[in-house]
Amino acid sequence: METSIKRAVELIRNSGYTVAFTGAGISVESGIPPFRGDNGLWSEYDPMILDLNRYYYGSEESWPVIKRLFFDFFGNAKPNFAHMVLAEWEASGLLQTIITQNIDNLHQEAGSKSVYEYHGNSRQFICLECGKYQLLKDTKLLNTAPLCVSCGGLLKPDFIFFGEQIPEPAASQSVKEAGKADLFIIIGTSGEVIPASNIPFLAKKAGAKIIEINTEEGRFTHSISDVFLQGKAGSILPKIQEQIN
Repeated sequence: METSIKRAVELIRNSGYTVAFTGAGISVESGIPPFRGDNGLWSEYDPMILDLNRYYYGSEESWPVIKRLFFDFFGNAKPNFAHMVLAEWEASGLLQTIITQNIDNLHQEAGSKSVYEYHGNSRQFICLECGKYQLLKDTKLLNTAPLCVSCGGLLKPDFIFFGEQIPEPAASQSVKEAGKADLFIIIGTSGEVIPASNIPFLAKKAGAKIIEINTEEGRFTHSISDVFLQGKAGSILPKIQEQIN
């Protein structure tokens, strides 16, 4: 591990353009449960609560579960050491941007500015009738699905449901950032979710070195990763930071 951390430090110091790519694993240490795996939410709940048609025509069943999973959990979560380190790296010029699969807003709360949210976010809603956006802070979360203050239409959380496309500009900008990267740091994602999991492969194809930080080996480990650091991001990233300093 020590040798791998030194190699990671060297790559970060020598990189002219570094991109971080984060998944659910980085937020687990903030108290947000993962979706996949033995202890994931989808082992207990039906993922089809996030089917767009099912929500539109049956929000009375879907919404209470969505509220519990995505707003009650997220409301109590705070950025952890991993989020903080990435924000510090951006501020000091070591990190140029973050591509995240997470919708929890923890990178922004930690202070990161350049964040592409590949799957959308939980900070706002979009009206399925008039298309207007409504901020979470301006929306009462009750046991019935929220309605648009402008037209009374059904509001949907502004993150990706099944049946929706990856939002712009996150989709195209993520591809561009991957192509520009000298160094691509994968954190807390095993690569199971497509098309997000294709982004690191694009970075590798464009010539980037790959650092992977995960609790377990995954799709990237033996295919594209140059350095694999096994463990929790909240423990490993501060160790890298210490050596950089």
